[in-house]
Amino acid sequence: MKNFHIQKKKVYDAIVVGSGITGGWAAKELTQKGLKTLVLERGRHVEHGKDYITEDLSAAEFHFRGFGDRKLFEAEYAIQSQCYAFGEATQHFFVNDKKHPYSHDPDKPFSWIRGYHLGGRSLTWGRQCYRWSDLDFEANARDGFGVDWPIRYKDIAPWYDYVESFAGISGQAEGIPQLPDGKFLPPMEMNCAELYVKERIEKAFPGRKMTIGRVAVLTQPHQRRERCHYCGPCHRGCSVGAYFSSLSSTLPTARATGNLTIRCNSIVHSIIYDEKKDRAIGVRVIDAESKEALEIHGRIIFLCASTLGSTQILLNTKTPRFPNGLANSSAALGHYLMDHPYLAGASGEISGLEDKYYSGNRPNGVYIARFRNVDEKSKHPDFLRGYGCQAGASRLGWRRGSSMLGFGAEFKRALRQPGPWQMWIGGWGEHLPRYENHAELDPQLKDEWGIPLLKIHCIWSDNEQKMRQDMVVSAAVMLEACGAKNINPFNENSPPGLCIHEMGTARIGRDPKTSVLNGYCQAHEVPNLFVTDGSAMASSACQNPSITYMALTARACDYAVKEMKRGRV
Repeated sequence: MKNFHIQKKKVYDAIVVGSGITGGWAAKELTQKGLKTLVLERGRHVEHGKDYITEDLSAAEFHFRGFGDRKLFEAEYAIQSQCYAFGEATQHFFVNDKKHPYSHDPDKPFSWIRGYHLGGRSLTWGRQCYRWSDLDFEANARDGFGVDWPIRYKDIAPWYDYVESFAGISGQAEGIPQLPDGKFLPPMEMNCAELYVKERIEKAFPGRKMTIGRVAVLTQPHQRRERCHYCGPCHRGCSVGAYFSSLSSTLPTARATGNLTIRCNSIVHSIIYDEKKDRAIGVRVIDAESKEALEIHGRIIFLCASTLGSTQILLNTKTPRFPNGLANSSAALGHYLMDHPYLAGASGEISGLEDKYYSGNRPNGVYIARFRNVDEKSKHPDFLRGYGCQAGASRLGWRRGSSMLGFGAEFKRALRQPGPWQMWIGGWGEHLPRYENHAELDPQLKDEWGIPLLKIHCIWSDNEQKMRQDMVVSAAVMLEACGAKNINPFNENSPPGLCIHEMGTARIGRDPKTSVLNGYCQAHEVPNLFVTDGSAMASSACQNPSITYMALTARACDYAVKEMKRGRV
């Protein structure tokens, strides 16, 4: 191990590792409760607004007209370029795969999408926010996959209220039991084709419900942030703060308390654990630029470095008591890795609406709540758990010309008119928690700072594959019921990781023998250590998980500060 020099004698009340969605929330909550808090970010500093350098550029202003340098992408961004948000306008918000490698089994690819900079992936996330219900929190206990969640919906519901009220979530209350309503700003509007499809799906399939997406994008001014003006390229950064990110929301709020310190280019090597005190007393940090190694001390530690980032830090923290990773007597650390299977569904043409169009670029789609394995009537014989469907309708634009036959003036005139209405429906499914899906430290490979790389082992089981097949069939059947033409089923069989919902590698549970964390995301064996990013999840549900991460983080911070005041951490 490197020689780590102790930083000045300053001891922070709290150290937060990571500045993304959960790191930002931890910083906000802890500083507002009076704790002098240090946020460590392994990547570069990004200033809200000023550093969104491509926000307003048109395709013509890019060297490769927005398509990017394909040779560069293949050589240095082979994994990141798989992401929907990656491109010439956003590559500076993604890691260089060549400089930041990891390993996996040759026949079992895993796509780890990352952004190493202040704000992390909160700058490029999809912003979909759906609460979990007891259908999700009780799932492990019901079918025996995974450990039982130590919380239920009633435990987290007030914290959903809390984080939604601050973040600003637009959506429509629908009264769907398996998709609880939240604290919503006014909903965005569906376009005419979506309304057409909604009416016919709900008529043909009683009990199914299509609603506008629930999204962390403002439809009215909120918390000193401006409402969305539907410009479109959200993942380039939003200088008016219309969408929720650490840079637009939680970190400025934390900074305003006077209790926040941010240190960028700070790669956390491991946690400092004091055997005699039975506590974590700080973190070991390597400066990304100077390679200086130092120790920084704090009273409580919040790991919010992303699922795999936090797990790597814990695995790399080896002590006589914890030779296989900090707080890992259960041997669960690194295991039960999950993501969401997706990119399976169907698209089709909707006719009869050729005289209608829409304005702006709505940064949102529509959502069909889970309808498989919700009750005995909806039980599917081939797989456990279920999936929700995200969807959307639009008219094809001029780029359709790349696959059309024709040339000359008539061809150009045709492209000046909108193309046909297209509706697509795709499933987002639940991934069962399995021990064999895991991440470990590579026994041979290290990064340029001397830290062992992660080696990831993760596949879709038969359960997820059968679920994907049903996503395709269900989407096609729903489109057929709407009278859609030229229905095109798709099943891209994308690798785990690509949905960017990785979770579960330091799961919470009731029993320290089978889980790493308790119901407050507190390590069973290290009382002043909290892990509140996706690592903590005991199952994956099928909903986008970020709003649940936020709620768990706020709840954990409240608990941690109360425990500090009682002298227990």
